[in-house]
Amino acid sequence: MQNESNQQRIKMLYQMLFEMATGNLSFRVPQGVNQEGLDEIADTLNALSDKMQNIILQSGYVNPHYTYQNLTQTTFILNNEFHIASFSAAVPDILGFNPETLFKMEFTNIISSQSTPTWNSIKEEIRNDENFHTTIHPIFLNNQERLVPSFCTISKLLYSDKILVSSVTTILQDITNNTNNATPRKSDAVIIQKVYEYILNHLEEPLPTAKELSQMFGANDFKLKDGFRHFFNTSIYKFYTEERLKKAHILIQQTTIPLKEIAFMSGFNEYTNFSKAFKKQYHYPPSDLKRENDEIDQTTF
Repeated sequence: MQNESNQQRIKMLYQMLFEMATGNLSFRVPQGVNQEGLDEIADTLNALSDKMQNIILQSGYVNPHYTYQNLTQTTFILNNEFHIASFSAAVPDILGFNPETLFKMEFTNIISSQSTPTWNSIKEEIRNDENFHTTIHPIFLNNQERLVPSFCTISKLLYSDKILVSSVTTILQDITNNTNNATPRKSDAVIIQKVYEYILNHLEEPLPTAKELSQMFGANDFKLKDGFRHFFNTSIYKFYTEERLKKAHILIQQTTIPLKEIAFMSGFNEYTNFSKAFKKQYHYPPSDLKRENDEIDQTTF
């Protein structure tokens, strides 16, 4: 029982680290009871998160989370000599190379020195095993030789000599705190931070009006709208809509939940409205997005 409790405690500590990494500084690990030093680690993480949050707010800035905009899926197709034969459209953006430069490049050239031994150790297995499939955590190198950690699955394609490398990479998109040459005020930042977190935690619910939000958080509705745009360069409603669609996009890619149910989970009562909003945002309908359980069309390779 004690070991089980400790395992759960360790899991919560990892969750805390993940939440901090995505910018969520409001997550806390609750106090335990003498769990072999784990409480000390929890106290340290909680205190660190408190300190970071206070420093950011006292500086007059809000702290954006990266929950739904940080995962980018990429795909490489390698030939039997481990050169890049094809890749998805997101690859050049993430690694910063021109598509012409990446095409036919040896895959090893975009892997960091830390990950090269792991990659070299499995190359022979890939050649000899027609059903080869594994998961590794390589670190890619972009064109400026900066490290890009990733999570990859590597598979030998059936009836083909091609190798599929599919990865999910964390890319933090910039959210600018636009000061407009004005001095940010701590009180404004605190209110906007609370509104921002409220929206992210209630994406499946209808968005309250600006007047209702201002009453909920003790702010003037004009100042609330102006302050939100000041920090995020967008309106409250547009931010709410884009975050719902980002959430839906992730759910479509990484789950097998029916599209109509995802629309409902993302706060849309009508699938037609969801589909229109999704297409307007991403320039393709939700039904065109490749899903987790979709089979690879071998004829395309």
